[in-house]
Amino acid sequence: MKILDETQPKAKEFAIATFKSTRLVNMHTTEVLGKRSLDFRISHRFGDINSGANNAWGLDGPANIKLSLEYSYDGRLMAGIGRSSYQKMVDGFLKYRLIRQTTDNRNPLSITLFSGIYETLTDLSSGSPADNKYADISNRLSYVSELLIARKFNSNFSLQIAPIYVHYNLVDFASDKNDVYAIAFVTRIKYTKRQAVTLEYVWRLNKYSQTTYYDSMGIGWELETGGHVFSVHLTNSFGISENQFVAYTSNTWENVGIRLGFNISRVFTI
Repeated sequence: MKILDETQPKAKEFAIATFKSTRLVNMHTTEVLGKRSLDFRISHRFGDINSGANNAWGLDGPANIKLSLEYSYDGRLMAGIGRSSYQKMVDGFLKYRLIRQTTDNRNPLSITLFSGIYETLTDLSSGSPADNKYADISNRLSYVSELLIARKFNSNFSLQIAPIYVHYNLVDFASDKNDVYAIAFVTRIKYTKRQAVTLEYVWRLNKYSQTTYYDSMGIGWELETGGHVFSVHLTNSFGISENQFVAYTSNTWENVGIRLGFNISRVFTI
């Protein structure tokens, strides 16, 4: 039996829980939902902390909230839809787990593909159709593609790098570019069985607008409680959708233009 065991090919053992959720603060991770799993997510961002005591340091708003449903039938291909209050944004995405890290390091990395489409309903009700630049649906659309590459170095530390491409069908000024390129760095450091510190940073690579924008950055605390994953964080991005926070983060950490936010994820098996 020992000789038989040694000659039989061993089944691949995959690294599990590189991240505890399909998203960290704003960024997607390489994780995909398990087979026949439905994830209901609530994401919330309060107002700027530097708005002062009269505004309860941002707790009085204005706030941005996003509700989303994400589903995977086979544990490899995942689809999702969402709605954000900021810019009346609706979105849909597909996410596919291409390669999964193995414990024997034959596959040292996990690689997941992400593609999303977004439509903003802002200003649809203002002005006549001839004067409204958003009257044509094609002008309201934008697209995001990401290559998510991650490695779980040990039970407590995971790191992800993600090249990002964003395309806007319509931009605000003729001098602005329709394409934005960026690289995101994402990490998770677990310090107890169910708690971890998370960090993400989006580095924009090209000059695309005459308006000043900043790199998106978020720091969070993550708690897993059974079927729930709860995350509290600070971020300088008001937008939650990828086409919002990657290119159009208008606040900076330097002047405390940051906000308190949280994500709640509840997974159901269907």
